[in-house]
Amino acid sequence: MKILCSTFGSAGDVFPILGLCLALRDRGHEVTLATNPYFAEMAERHQIPFEPLGTESQFRESIQHPDLWHPRRSFGYLFAMLELVRLQQFELFARYARQGPFVGVVNCLSFGAMTAAEKFGFPCITAHCQPAVLWSDVKPPKLPGLFGPRWLRSGIVRLGERWFVEPAALPVLNHWRAELGLAPIQRLTTWWNSRDGVLGMFPEWYAPAQSDWPSPLKQTDFPLWNFRSDQSLEDEIAEFLSEGMPPIVFAPGSANVQAREFFAAAVHACQRLGRRGILLTEFDEQVPRILPASVARFSYAPLDLVLPHCSALVHHGGIGTASQAMLAGIPQLIMPMAHDQFDNAERITQLGIGSSISFRSFRGPRIARKLNALLTNPGVLQRCKQIADRLTRRDGLQRSAVAIEQLAHMSATDVSD
Repeated sequence: MKILCSTFGSAGDVFPILGLCLALRDRGHEVTLATNPYFAEMAERHQIPFEPLGTESQFRESIQHPDLWHPRRSFGYLFAMLELVRLQQFELFARYARQGPFVGVVNCLSFGAMTAAEKFGFPCITAHCQPAVLWSDVKPPKLPGLFGPRWLRSGIVRLGERWFVEPAALPVLNHWRAELGLAPIQRLTTWWNSRDGVLGMFPEWYAPAQSDWPSPLKQTDFPLWNFRSDQSLEDEIAEFLSEGMPPIVFAPGSANVQAREFFAAAVHACQRLGRRGILLTEFDEQVPRILPASVARFSYAPLDLVLPHCSALVHHGGIGTASQAMLAGIPQLIMPMAHDQFDNAERITQLGIGSSISFRSFRGPRIARKLNALLTNPGVLQRCKQIADRLTRRDGLQRSAVAIEQLAHMSATDVSD
């Protein structure tokens, strides 16, 4: 089967899809990845054919804007950035459609690809890495400002769609669709779930399926894929890990260039607790110029290799980062800012394996108190181990590849009928 996978976003969005490409290739499929060329080297290293969407400079410029991390303005900003590549993605998938049968596998922001699927009639499966994009009235996802009982939360979700999501996207998309002879989108958060099938790359114990989720839908497990996991840890990192007690890792997101206060508070918290720390960011200017000997900064480390040697993870709440802490069996403290981060923070808290802290409260003393409560709670540590035991098989990508095959077969059967 010929498969074109496409996604947009940071490493947390691209890593799972690149891992899925590898799993599909291992099952004998002809797979290509289409995303920003910032990630081209990763695809080429694994010999996955690559189609660039946009430019690397566009990616680097897009992550500089503070609205990317704003709880209310983030979707509008994301949509403006996606507009730079919508037509390019549409034309890429149209070209594949003209060349012969293939299957598209895309994330929910792939508006060009999903529109091409409607126009040219090829099967296109939506792959969700996070449950927050499956908007439900039965159990609404946790969004910024969402509170109260289910009926109230459901109403707030609908208002969020009407006030923030749909005004940012639907006027532009529906004008374009009219030019293509396609019907207008009535509700974006329903439309981005493909009628050909939806893949949920997260386990049911993390996000139980709701009765109003789309169908057909197949849930699998976390991808748990990291770049350079097939290599040994860099000597500098391995040496630091071996020099003392397991450190606390602080990771505000691979694309976060607004993290100067995050890292300053992290250093303060480590000193207050008397614990060692690791700061993960590729952006030098985000880190305090002088660090104590007990705190080290590294540009990148595969989380599945470094976290088993650490005591806790403090992060922004991305689903990929959260799942790596679950795999390592360590507590996590989440500072959500936007996107799916609030929903993941709520689920982690409900699982009893971590807690959350607001952006406004993210200060050294408060972080230290929160971390100390997690690290000294036997129940939390035991629950972390139980969750880690559920993930030891690490078969999420293989199961997701099988699910793609099944959904593609179901779609082909429906067309023939």
